[in-house]
Amino acid sequence: MSPTPVSRAADDPRIRAGMSAQLARRRARIAAGETPLGWKVGFGAPAAMQKFGLDAPLVGFLMRSGLLACGEMVSLAAWVKPAAEAEIAVHMGRDLAAGADRAAAAAAIAAFSPAIELADVETPPEDVAAILSGNIFQRHVVLGAPDPRRAGGSVAGLTAAVHRRGSEIARTGDVEALTGDLVDIVRHVADLLAAFGERLAAGEIVITGSITPPVFLDRDDAALAFDLDPVGGVSVRFGH
Repeated sequence: MSPTPVSRAADDPRIRAGMSAQLARRRARIAAGETPLGWKVGFGAPAAMQKFGLDAPLVGFLMRSGLLACGEMVSLAAWVKPAAEAEIAVHMGRDLAAGADRAAAAAAIAAFSPAIELADVETPPEDVAAILSGNIFQRHVVLGAPDPRRAGGSVAGLTAAVHRRGSEIARTGDVEALTGDLVDIVRHVADLLAAFGERLAAGEIVITGSITPPVFLDRDDAALAFDLDPVGGVSVRFGH
């Protein structure tokens, strides 16, 4: 990801149209009584950005109504194409304004936690504006306990492992290989939100993209677990 991608991202007509529609939905949900949780990025892997002609990941929102407890069961019976992603959740300890440099962005990061995002890819992901207006297929997020030892955003020494059907299916010691630099992701989210009249605030989280390839789930899947060593682990169970 480019160190300063936001000016190009905010000027992309596809992103302007999609973000305007998406954030209007978010504001309506908040007005109806829902509580915001934070933000997510998607399609930030190098191959995805190349496919869509992007300079930075897409940004969506998270609501507390979509938050699941670790180990909770969620029914996938009505889902079209369920997917799970192992991610790092960045916990914001301070507001972050647009235009912040790396030092300010790092100082705003209070903790990391492991996270599993659940998405339902209801339609083929082909149009950037449609993906954004649909909030990047977001359905739920499962969060592990935040680790304040990761304040400042260091990923040094982290190892990620994903377990499915009782077996390890993915492992990496380079947790930014598919996502890009996590501090720069936080900067990008803050900048892009500001371009649309929103802000990245203290107390919010940012889930920063899938560390390993997404897992597309089927009826043989009863659970998925993600360990982010030495931060901690998180899991979710599935009903069909």
